[in-house]
Amino acid sequence: MTARRSDANGPRLSPAVRAHLNDARSCLAEAATARTPASRYVAAHLAALRAAAAILAARPQPVQGRRRRLRSAWELLPEAEPQLAEWAAYFAVSAAKRAAAEAGMVRNVTAADAEELVAEAETFVARVEEILGVPAQPLLPLGIPLAG
Repeated sequence: MTARRSDANGPRLSPAVRAHLNDARSCLAEAATARTPASRYVAAHLAALRAAAAILAARPQPVQGRRRRLRSAWELLPEAEPQLAEWAAYFAVSAAKRAAAEAGMVRNVTAADAEELVAEAETFVARVEEILGVPAQPLLPLGIPLAG
């Protein structure tokens, strides 16, 4: 399924949504060049979190009644976009390992863990872009000159 563009620059998205998507892509690029598995893992998880933030910014939920408890993006995401519920569950589980890595417990993150999370984050970011109608922007391998 392809989304229609509203103009030559793509769909009409708020600056906040576009900023979150740009941040997600930047985090993916950081994950691709990170030197340690823990750094790759953290950057990949942050990429997914920024993509989730883009969905939440694009589909704000009305505030009802009194102050509600704070909830994570992974708890809110299935309400804003039900088709991303499985992704939200996956990244909610990986959040604890990301927090541990950020706190210096880097032995908990293997190279295989990092590779899996990078691949899943890339797929998730692309899926969010598709949902929002943004043309896919795959990462280019570093060090390969562009033709042209």
